[in-house]
Order: sequence, then C-alpha cells, then structure tokens
Amino acid sequence: MKKKYTPTDKLITKITGWVSGLVVAALAIWGIFTLLNFYKYEQTNDAQVQEYVNPVISRAGGFIVDVKFEENQEVKKGDTLLIIDNREYVLQQEQTQAALQRARAQIKVLESTTGTMEKEAASAQAKVEANKAKVWKQELDYKRYQSLYNEESATKQRLEDVKAGLDVNNSEYQASQNTYAAFKSKINDIQAEKTVVHAEITKLEALLNRHKLDVSYTVIVSPYDGRMGRRTVEVGQMIDAGETLAFIVNNETDKWVVANYKETQIKDMRIGDHVKIVADSYPDREFRGTIISLSPATGSSFSLLPPDNSTGNYVKIVQRIPVRIKIDGKRKDINVLKVGMNVNVYAGKKRSNG
Repeated sequence: MKKKYTPTDKLITKITGWVSGLVVAALAIWGIFTLLNFYKYEQTNDAQVQEYVNPVISRAGGFIVDVKFEENQEVKKGDTLLIIDNREYVLQQEQTQAALQRARAQIKVLESTTGTMEKEAASAQAKVEANKAKVWKQELDYKRYQSLYNEESATKQRLEDVKAGLDVNNSEYQASQNTYAAFKSKINDIQAEKTVVHAEITKLEALLNRHKLDVSYTVIVSPYDGRMGRRTVEVGQMIDAGETLAFIVNNETDKWVVANYKETQIKDMRIGDHVKIVADSYPDREFRGTIISLSPATGSSFSLLPPDNSTGNYVKIVQRIPVRIKIDGKRKDINVLKVGMNVNVYAGKKRSNG
C-alpha cells in the first residue's frame, strides 16, 4: 500500500530542508572566514593585558592610625593613603635637635674662649717684647760696666749688681715667652676641639635629616595617579618597615599585552607592526596595538627551573615567545581592559610577491 504524505508532513519537510540549508550555509561562511583569518593573521589566545602594578611599601614601622583609601579607589599623585603613629619618630627628632643646639652653643663658647685667649696671648706677646727690650738694655749696661771694671773705673760689686739684673731680666723674658707659648697652645687646643665639635654638628645634622625623613615616612602617599587594589590593612594594625600594605595600578604608563606566540609563528613579526586585539570580555569590540618588543628567549628559559635537554629524556615541544604589544588609543577608551584579562591577538602575516 503506497504511503501518503499529508500537507503537514510536506511543510515540515520543507522547513527542515530550509533550516538545514541555512545551517550548512552559516557553517560554510564561518569556515570561510576562519580560513581567511588563519590565512591573513598569526593569532593566539595565550595573551593577557598587563600594566605596572606596584606594591605600596611602608618605609617606617608602627601602628596605623588612619587609612584613607578604599578598594578599587581612584587616587591622584600625592594623595594620602595611610598614616602611621609618628610620636616615637618625633621624639627622636627633638632629641637630636636638642643635641644639635647644644653642639652649636658649644661652638659659640669655644669661639668666645678663643677670643679671650687671643687677647691674653697678644698681651703676653707685648710683655715678651718689653722684656726683650729690658734684656737688650741690661746687656748693654753689663758690657759697659764690664769695660769700666776692666779699666778699674767701676767696682766689682756694681758689676755683679748689673749682672744680677741681667739674669733677672733674662728669666722674666724666658717666662714671658713660655706664657705666650702656653696661650698659643691653648688656642690651638681650642681650634682642635672646635674641629671635633664641627664634626659632631655635621653628624647630628645628618641624623636630624634622617629623623625628619622617618617622620615623613609615617605619611604614605600615592606616588602617581592610579587605582588602588585590594585593601588588607586597618586602623590599629602594627606594621614593620618594608612591609607591603597594598597594591596600586599605575595610570600614568601605557597598557600593553603580552602575547605568547608559538616559535613557528614569529618569523615575519617585526617591531612596529600593528596588530588587532579582541578581549574575551568585549568580543564585539576591536582594539589596536603595536608590537614594541620580542622576548630575547622563550618563556621556559626564564622559568625557575629551565629545561635541560641534555639529560637524555628529550621530548620536542613547540616553545612560546613572549611578544610585547602596546595598546593604542586614548586612556579613557582602553581603561575597560584590566590587568590580567585574556585577549586574542591577531598579527598580520607578510606575504612575498613572488
């Protein structure tokens, strides 16, 4: 008995045929575009967006008294992020400042003492000159009386008196010279002491500047315009110098993509080539980029334990070469791309004319 098809069956068959045809056509178009892309581009999905993400590190230890940022907050250069209790650092600064004032006062005392000693030394020098004149005069008298005594015109007693006066004057002259030398020696000692105090002042000034730096380190500010990362600190927390307190993404530098291309794909890539970037988060939006560098070695060569192919168990694996690509465009247009996002990179293939 011959099977009869109802009008409904014919309609279903017709619709099914059209749907199948459309699916095949769509697959064919997709396949053609895919083949064209493979023909035109060297592409990879092993690529991520990168920016400079720097740690916010404390240069002073102490208790946190205020936290002035929240997670993901936009900050400007110089904005205060954290404040650390600075009382201990201020006390150290004041102690050093007091020691510095004392040393400077000591210099003034030594300078005053030096002035007094110089006046006394000048007086002693004048006395030396006076005694020298007396000795000269007494020597002339002694020579004159010596001649008179030899001619028997003067008595021996008178000659002895003149000789005694000459000896006294010589003693006074020598004493005044010693006094003058003592004053000069004291002046030299004071000058040496001033040198020591000046060295102490230089040391205290350096120490004071260091304490001022320590006080300034208790206020942690943003080093540039950026965006704060995850917040892990709170008021009352004790921190140490050198401790990482947060992370900040630098808004003042370019964004770039690190695309890990297979070693078989980079033959025609050159610095300055333009590429197409499509983010997984924004599949309908294209970004443009420029190749700015190719890694001098494969990614595995920079690993903690690079492979040693001389061990005898060598298995050939296609290696990846990191390619750094600057994302072109205005900052506000590319800010939608965040650090660590996965992207697909399409680099145009160069074709020879022959």
